[in-house]
Amino acid sequence: MPDMNPQHWERLGRSFAEASIRLRWLVIALSVALSIGIGYGASTLQFAGDYRVFFGPDNPDFVANERAQATFGKPDNVVFVIIPDDGEVFTSDTLRAVHALTEAAWTGIPYVSRVDSLTNFQNTQGDGDNLIVEDLVFDPTTLSETSLAEVRRAAMQEPLVNGFVVSPGADATLVNAVVQLPSEIPNMASQANSVARDIRDRIEAEFPGHTIHITGVASLSAAFEEAGVADSSTLIPAVYGLILVVMLVALRSLSAVLASLLLILLSTFVGMGVGGLAGVELTPISLAAPTIILTIAVADAIHVIAGVRGEMRRKASRRDAIIQSLGLNFLPIGITSLTTVIGFLTLNFSDSPPFHHLGNMTAAGIAAAWLLSITFLPALLSVLPMSFRQATGSDGRTGTMTRVASGVISAPRAFLGALAVGSAAAIAYTPTIEINDQWSKYFDQSLEFRQAIDASDPYFGSDTVEFILDPGAPGEVVDPEFLAVVDAFAAWLREQPSDVAHVFALSDIMKRLNRNLNGDDPAFYRLPEDQALASQYLLVYELSLPYGLGLNDRVDIDRQSTRVTASMRDISTGETRDFVSKAEAWFAANGRGYGLEVTGPKVLFAFVADRNIQAAADGAIYLIIAILVILTVAFRSLSVGLLSVIANVLPILTAFGIWALLVGVVGFSIAAVGAVAVGLVVDFTVHFLSKYDHRRHAEGGSVVDAVRYAFDTAGQAIVLTTVILASGFAILATSTFKLNADMGLLTAISIVLAMLVNLLLVPAILLIAGQRIQSVESHTTAS
Repeated sequence: MPDMNPQHWERLGRSFAEASIRLRWLVIALSVALSIGIGYGASTLQFAGDYRVFFGPDNPDFVANERAQATFGKPDNVVFVIIPDDGEVFTSDTLRAVHALTEAAWTGIPYVSRVDSLTNFQNTQGDGDNLIVEDLVFDPTTLSETSLAEVRRAAMQEPLVNGFVVSPGADATLVNAVVQLPSEIPNMASQANSVARDIRDRIEAEFPGHTIHITGVASLSAAFEEAGVADSSTLIPAVYGLILVVMLVALRSLSAVLASLLLILLSTFVGMGVGGLAGVELTPISLAAPTIILTIAVADAIHVIAGVRGEMRRKASRRDAIIQSLGLNFLPIGITSLTTVIGFLTLNFSDSPPFHHLGNMTAAGIAAAWLLSITFLPALLSVLPMSFRQATGSDGRTGTMTRVASGVISAPRAFLGALAVGSAAAIAYTPTIEINDQWSKYFDQSLEFRQAIDASDPYFGSDTVEFILDPGAPGEVVDPEFLAVVDAFAAWLREQPSDVAHVFALSDIMKRLNRNLNGDDPAFYRLPEDQALASQYLLVYELSLPYGLGLNDRVDIDRQSTRVTASMRDISTGETRDFVSKAEAWFAANGRGYGLEVTGPKVLFAFVADRNIQAAADGAIYLIIAILVILTVAFRSLSVGLLSVIANVLPILTAFGIWALLVGVVGFSIAAVGAVAVGLVVDFTVHFLSKYDHRRHAEGGSVVDAVRYAFDTAGQAIVLTTVILASGFAILATSTFKLNADMGLLTAISIVLAMLVNLLLVPAILLIAGQRIQSVESHTTAS
């Protein structure tokens, strides 16, 4: 078993530094070559063009969704929402625009399988024993005012038109193009969305006075890619610029800044390259990896360079300064990197694969940053021209850190009490946090998809919930008893106006067919009472429908199940969960034992937060245990291990309390914050305690002297690291993707609080505990 004495690790660190300096050109060449070689894998990275990537293959909601799509086809769609400036859909000009857009969608959008619109709605009429099925509007250019009025009357009386392809106020209409995008071809959703935008632009130019918005599931998938591209083009340059400015101001050495930038660049190459080699598909979440890697990697560089700076300001030679700095920082950098890697790897507990990808790529980048910090960085610092202004005082201690140290030393109990009370007050609010989300609000209002959702929701809702009803046997979908349940369920759904904008159900088709085939007598607008007759009606209707407008998306091939679609308002995930629970409860009480399965993207996103947060809790437990074990072994003290856990968990719990007080709501991305933040803030604890331990035990200093030494050697680096880490994650908080923005802001808050805890609470506890130990020792000696 290796010697866990800190002095052993100091000697090992100095040995690494000496070897790296001696073989500096070889070390630099190998580091660059290997990093770029691994980083080449990033060239194979592609964006995931499908919202399904957010759900694991074992997620029961996802399994149900895939099963429904295997039966009824993928409901992925591109929706054109047409809003006429004059507020009236039933005009010749608007209907011509709808007709042209319908034809363009059929012929232009790749892999289109169905297009539904106001003009091509398959209107039915009875003619004796015959059923006439035809487009509601065949040629809008020939419509007279009387014909327009008749079309309006027919459309607004039809429940499968009113609210589905025309708004209840007749002031907006839509064209719904269903696409069967092949999953094996990347970026198909983006391609379909791009074609749709071209069509939109052409129709708007041809028919002025109309505004067209594009929504739908395919557009949702494309929006994830657009958000990722937007972030990668703005956030990464912003973080690099931030690091450049902060390090120039703090270190005042171009060589030190250059060395740091090269280290984080190579670390990022490795992290993203590992992702490419592993076949990762990029999402806005996983695209946060390079921002996080470069933010964390610079922390390693700062500690080493700050140590070199301190030694050189004390008149040490550059070579000796590098060796001494790496010796002092070898153990804390190693422990910090190990715990941070473990923290990000716990994201594999998440139910969403993008969090796995974020965790694994970031962990690889952090591991690379550690290895480069103890090899490449010392070698590079030894060849770059570098000098620092020598300290004016005897030991180079900065005035600020001296004053903070003196303040804590003079009143440790006051600092402990104030921080304990403040943290407890904030943590008390943590249970009030509500787990909630609105997937449409994942996207910033600068993105076109978000604008389209906001514009279309008042007219048609924003998404759908699919209910799969199963009578239990083939052919029974037309059983009058089953149809009665379908009809009653559809009626109940329509009684939820705050949640549901429209309901599409087979029972409405059957009632219309029954009326049509009974002389269009309004008295027969009811469900057929005979199963054989209902089956015959349905068969006649299906045979009369044109290609692409059949019922295969509503009734399965064995006629054993049917799909009821509820177009939903833009309600939150919490409201969606409540709605689903109410629907399931109603069906359990009134469904006569028939089967019900609830699915759809809205349902998937509604329940994934709970699954991720539970998984995050499991991962956090393992992470805390790992930190306790690692630091207890490293410092050969259970009390130090427990102190480290407190110092790492307390700021995160306090941050959640502050978030509960100020915001009150968290989404499923918040599941990653615990693992990310703990892995980061352990850096402060380890560096402070390692410097304290060095002076206290290796050099035999007193508790007070050891605390001053820790402030002297680690304080500035902790503050500088805090500025860079917190600012980096604050930049992430400006992401166009809300999940990343929330994660960035909450992590930034946690980092700032961790700095306060480690520079005020930790030394206060060390001082109080040290005073007690010294008191006991004095009493024992006197006795």
